[in-house]
Amino acid sequence: MFLLKCKYRDFRGSRDSIFYPPHKSVDVRVDICLLENQLPFFILEELCGLSTILGNSPKPTLIELTHGFFSKEWGSWAVGEYWGKIDFSEVKHLVDFLTIYQQPPQQQQNEELEVLTAPSVKELHQAGVKFVLSSSKNLLDIKFDRNKGRLEIPRLQLDDSTEIIIRNMQAFEQCHGLYGYVGDYIFLMGLFVSASKDVEMLVENRIIENWLPSNEEVVQLFYNLNKQNSVRGRFFLFKGLIKDLNAFCEKPWNKWKANLKQNYFNTPWAAISVSGAVILLILTVLQSVCSILQVG
Repeated sequence: MFLLKCKYRDFRGSRDSIFYPPHKSVDVRVDICLLENQLPFFILEELCGLSTILGNSPKPTLIELTHGFFSKEWGSWAVGEYWGKIDFSEVKHLVDFLTIYQQPPQQQQNEELEVLTAPSVKELHQAGVKFVLSSSKNLLDIKFDRNKGRLEIPRLQLDDSTEIIIRNMQAFEQCHGLYGYVGDYIFLMGLFVSASKDVEMLVENRIIENWLPSNEEVVQLFYNLNKQNSVRGRFFLFKGLIKDLNAFCEKPWNKWKANLKQNYFNTPWAAISVSGAVILLILTVLQSVCSILQVG
């Protein structure tokens, strides 16, 4: 009943000293995401059905209340109006709600991946990959355009409660033998951010919104999460993405082109200087050829 009362008060915008002392709602949001604190969703629906709302306001559904309750703190997992397109009819509890929310846009083919690894963000950048903030609100909707070298990643918000939330979704997936989309996402991000420089580049591109004390904390976060992670190569969600990224980075031309652009054409003045040097070299060669022809 405490949870329901918090939800109704939060939905209607009211506050009181018992249920809303400073930051108490944040503590509640974290506590209700612990697996040991889960209540079957149908029980919450029964309790919700017994409750009443004062005034003429229409009574929101438990799904609407749950989304509103979560979205204020965990925008990466429950953001915008995307939730209205998802079927929550068989949701088991609140952790399951968050797990269902992030579903892959399309299923991967059932094939074994020879190498389950990928370059870091820094290595991808050195190979000419451009990082772009995706307009998608689905964290699993990570796309790579091989022709343009564009890697689109949805925004991920990280704070001091992120590890607890993800750990409990991980545990739920592993206990129930689910596909492990959350685990796959953690594994991929762990490959991308192996050093603070990787995090810095994603922050600069607005892909990671970091509320942790430092970029190194983000690296440590994914390292810790991957200690207990379980990934199955045949069913790995991002195996096609990894395959394309590895193939792109293995092409020498992509690295040469990126090196030329990043080190010699990174500013207008640098480009002018290099262009001037090339023109001077061409003129020198032409002058030498003309001198040889005249002597002959």
